[in-house]
Amino acid sequence: MSTATALKVHPEEAALAPIPDAAVQAEPELTDGFHLVIDALKLNGIETIYGVPGIPITDLGRMCQAEGIRVISFRHEQNAGNAAAIAGFLTKKPGICLTVSAPGFLNGLTALANATTNCFPMILISGSSEREIVDLQQGDYEEMDQLAIAKPLCKAAFRVLHAEDIGIGVARAIRAAVSGRPGGVYLDLPAKLFGQVLDAAKGEASLVKVIDAAPEQIPAPSAVKRALDLLKSAKKPLIILGKGAAYAQADDDIRELVERSGIPYIPMSMAKGLLPDNHPLSAGAARSTVLKDSDVVLLLGARLNWLLSHGKGKQWGEPGSKKFIQVDIEPREMDSNVEIAAPLVGDIGSVVKVLLAGIDSSWPGVPSDWTSTINAKKEANISKMAAKLGKNASPMDFHGALGALKQVIKERPDAILVNEGANTLDLARGVIDMYQPRKRLDVGTWGVMGIGMGFAIAAAVETGKPVLAVEGDSAFGFSGMEVETICRYNLPVCIVIFNNNGIYRGTDVDPTGRDPGTTVFVPGSRYDKMMEAFGGVGVNVTTPDELKRAVDAAMDSGKPTLINAEIDPEAGSESGNIGSLNPQSVVKKKK
Repeated sequence: MSTATALKVHPEEAALAPIPDAAVQAEPELTDGFHLVIDALKLNGIETIYGVPGIPITDLGRMCQAEGIRVISFRHEQNAGNAAAIAGFLTKKPGICLTVSAPGFLNGLTALANATTNCFPMILISGSSEREIVDLQQGDYEEMDQLAIAKPLCKAAFRVLHAEDIGIGVARAIRAAVSGRPGGVYLDLPAKLFGQVLDAAKGEASLVKVIDAAPEQIPAPSAVKRALDLLKSAKKPLIILGKGAAYAQADDDIRELVERSGIPYIPMSMAKGLLPDNHPLSAGAARSTVLKDSDVVLLLGARLNWLLSHGKGKQWGEPGSKKFIQVDIEPREMDSNVEIAAPLVGDIGSVVKVLLAGIDSSWPGVPSDWTSTINAKKEANISKMAAKLGKNASPMDFHGALGALKQVIKERPDAILVNEGANTLDLARGVIDMYQPRKRLDVGTWGVMGIGMGFAIAAAVETGKPVLAVEGDSAFGFSGMEVETICRYNLPVCIVIFNNNGIYRGTDVDPTGRDPGTTVFVPGSRYDKMMEAFGGVGVNVTTPDELKRAVDAAMDSGKPTLINAEIDPEAGSESGNIGSLNPQSVVKKKK
């Protein structure tokens, strides 16, 4: 209808006239903070969230589930955070942990800091109190300046105050978590944000899909030549594979680099399986010899931190006896403890490719006397260890029990091994061979106990593979309640608890006779009954043969299972292999 022929309607009549259908349909579609957070995560490929529900994020979890994101609810935020962290390691996408404000946020913060230290991409998303009340310290529900607390403990921290900024906030968190050296990121979402409403089209336009979140970085040709020249001149070269190499998922190229160069290698614990531990070039069984006697060491995704004695000391032989080549995407890592003769700053996948290109027909190979020395030492150590692993005694010692589990993993190389404890961890690192990459998950750089159940749950969820969690009885105590979570989600997790009645060993006494010793637990505890309480399978075993049969049955069934493995309380040693880190008093108090 043209303007000229339009009907003239008195204003009062117009106010009373029915609203045309077209006008009703023209009302804008709305969205809110809840939906924008979910849409931003889904747009960037986030499929799973780990967390604990509560104020103010309960409905966000429910709505995530309704929108197709899998939500795994835990019994404690630290365990959910550990799950998110290891999910990031396994997938190269940031694992998401969702917590409530204040105490819940603080519980998740330990996992966030640990993720940052271990270079696992993770985002801790926490609800929080309103800024105007927090800043005036007026006593809001769980009032806390969470952003300020998180900043020193993670790679980056952001707060979103307006719904139209949610897309940018999520995108920045994702990019920060996975770019460069991966790590933990905190994202603060005040309660008021979730209820903010805006036009749906405007909201959709505000979302950001992160492009090239972790760009490749290749070192200069001169840096590559320097490293290759140093390797060519080596008489006793060594490659050390770290968990950064496992994270890179450049498995085929790394294997080709080792095999084409002929250089012996040792893996750090979470790099085990990048090449099978029984590979001819594996020097793991001669670790002490190769660290001490090598002259050129290529560090591939490994750092010269306390786990490698900072690259100096008796473990490394005479001062100045070796030169280091280090591959790391963080330039500040170079020269952190000792001089790095050939730094290669770049992502591991790209660096390995350019190193491979330099190993051509002119490659001199590795002197045979070096490989012969290594092989002789390996054979001697393996033979010496075999007798310990073959014991079928009752009560079990650590070596006998681990010998049984070594055979389990050999027969099931695609199973994922989660491992924590003192003796349980230290001895398992050397005893249990791994055959595939990213199948061994453990305490990592900080040596933090309590990662077990979170790692086991995330490993099962993210990979669908059976999980064997080998736990010291002390380590299990930090996250043991999550056996209910394992049963609730019916995950294929078999937990083996090495129960020796205490920390290190269960034989300490209180000199006053008043209390149990500080390292002693209730003797004869039956952890298997915990699993039975939640509908899982509980088994008690006393010999390595019984242990092997019980684990095989659990792995075959796929049912949540907990095996209480009775270990001789006398079998442990103080602090495992790192007893030197536990200071002892030299002062005798006078009575």
